[in-house]
Amino acid sequence: MRTRLKAWERELVSMHERLGGLFRRSEPRQRSLAYLQGLLGSVERKNGWQLAEWIGEATPDGVQHLLERAVWDADAARDVLRSYVAEHLGDREGVLIVDETGFLKKGVHSAGVQRQYSGTAGRIENCQIGVFLCYAGRGASAFIDRELYVPRQWSADRQRCDAAGIPASVEFATKPRLARQMIERALDAGVPCGWVTGDEVYGGDRHLRLWLESREQPFVLAVACNEPLWWQGPKSVKAESIAGSLRLQAWKRLSAGPGAKGERLYDWALAPLWRLQLTPQEQRWGHYLLVRRSLDEKRELAYYVVFAPRAKAKLGKLVQIAGRRWEIEIGFEAAKGECGLDQYEVRRWQGWYRHITLSLLAHAVLAVLRSAEKKNAGGPDRVERA
Repeated sequence: MRTRLKAWERELVSMHERLGGLFRRSEPRQRSLAYLQGLLGSVERKNGWQLAEWIGEATPDGVQHLLERAVWDADAARDVLRSYVAEHLGDREGVLIVDETGFLKKGVHSAGVQRQYSGTAGRIENCQIGVFLCYAGRGASAFIDRELYVPRQWSADRQRCDAAGIPASVEFATKPRLARQMIERALDAGVPCGWVTGDEVYGGDRHLRLWLESREQPFVLAVACNEPLWWQGPKSVKAESIAGSLRLQAWKRLSAGPGAKGERLYDWALAPLWRLQLTPQEQRWGHYLLVRRSLDEKRELAYYVVFAPRAKAKLGKLVQIAGRRWEIEIGFEAAKGECGLDQYEVRRWQGWYRHITLSLLAHAVLAVLRSAEKKNAGGPDRVERA
């Protein structure tokens, strides 16, 4: 145990050295390392008071100063996070996964908070929504970007935004638009990426799909059953109607990857879609509908729109890409349960981004260590936290 703990400490300190240049003063630099250690420590609840106590400070003033007033750039820290994850987990067939998660809150003053649907709670709650980008690479996955969703009611109320510290430059953006911003940053930074995937919120946004196509970025994105698609010509047909027309021979039983209860087996089918292709370059690419069918008595269907080079559009490969989407859900669970992602008590815009970024850095360290340990031991992860 002690050997693994020393390895954990060394990795965290090594990663934190990349952040050193972001701080003008030594106090917030040292406190940021202590904050990261606290996030990975045995603190029962990782809020200002308990983290301060764990660090050895009598009041949470220093922690609050780090999150609210100290001079450092959370976006620069995000860039460090992205390069750290890409360096350790990068794979040219890596998958960018986009999804959102909710943070339940009381009151009306926290930046972006309102009564809105939270997939985390499964219902409408008073909450903040964060949109996140996860990178699934060599045998592991970790987050590389984050954006706070600011509802239209907020963006239209400049006085309320000012009170919460939301910059005047922030305009209303849909969740898919926030996803595009993060994906664009990752691609422009050279993060090795073979595929993009996400749920219906993102797959159902045609603007996002067209933008990915313009960059020749392959994707496997979930869509709703009534998503209109061109099939057998330039005519719109609902995804469920296309699935209903598939022959029995089109279906094949495949695993979408290992889960908590073993292989995640489903029946899958792939149907080519019609696409206007004028140039030889365009003819290299294809559109497809990937359909997943559960094996229980309900036989429920799920649908994915695929854009990929024809040479890469093989059923088994596409099933594996679709199956990696669940890794962001596992990531949310780990980041909240082990790194205090949802345990902040800050209200203002800057405090949210700073805490969330530090939490994702802590999570990335665990992901990198666990990936290395699994690779070396050929078994389940056993990295122990401080």
